[in-house]
Amino acid sequence: MMQQLPLSIVQILLIVAAVLSFIELALTAAAADGFGPFSHHTVNFMVFNSVWSLLVIAYLGLTPIFFAQLFHQFASLALLGVTTIFWFAGSIAYASLVGPARCGGFNLCRVAQAGAAFGFFVWLAFTALLVLDIIDFVRSRNSATSPAVAHPQMGSAAPASAEAPPAPANTYPGA
Repeated sequence: MMQQLPLSIVQILLIVAAVLSFIELALTAAAADGFGPFSHHTVNFMVFNSVWSLLVIAYLGLTPIFFAQLFHQFASLALLGVTTIFWFAGSIAYASLVGPARCGGFNLCRVAQAGAAFGFFVWLAFTALLVLDIIDFVRSRNSATSPAVAHPQMGSAAPASAEAPPAPANTYPGA
């Protein structure tokens, strides 16, 4: 019997973002195909967003497991930040292109409207991933500085229990 490993919230969000990005890719590719050679640049940008997101998800999900030496926290923050901005800008532009619901029985219009809606769902998933990554980054930076105080002459950290210099007297002129 196979042992089930619990998934973290980040792993679940990565899976959700991958599924939503794939759905968005299908919807926007169908819209781009429906418009033919006259496809609007906003539709093409949303296709790019989907492919870009799948590559970012592959980096964020697989690199820490299989190529840990290639993973970096700053790269993760930068990729998530850029991807979140791409999705926000693309979803706003795509929604303004598609406009309100006046499709009737026109299937391409409905596909485009579904693409606009899913674009915002993908943006929410990447926003949540970015917020969780920022929280993790801040916590890791705080935990790296709190147990030990950097000691520049030694090139290492001195224990936090080392005797600290006395606090300066209140030198504020108004006190």
